[in-house]
Amino acid sequence: MVTCPFCGAPETDRFDLEGRRYLVFQCMFTPSVDPTLSDDRIDARLREEFTGPLASGHFRRMCDRLHLYVTQGVGGRALSEDRTDRSA
Repeated sequence: MVTCPFCGAPETDRFDLEGRRYLVFQCMFTPSVDPTLSDDRIDARLREEFTGPLASGHFRRMCDRLHLYVTQGVGGRALSEDRTDRSA
């Protein structure tokens, strides 16, 4: 079983979708991995990609995407709607 590279939470599920394997950890971190990798190699790859000195900037990219969603996307439009009841 693989554990979360950030908090050590255990893996709770894994599933394959469109040629990729997704690991779901108890902390809800859900990375995509190559389905041909062994658990040892998956563990090493997760640590390399997400926590090592060559980390990919995963969380920075996710924060940027969330910021765009909230400020300019559907989320931003929903948050800026006028929700006053004009029928009264």
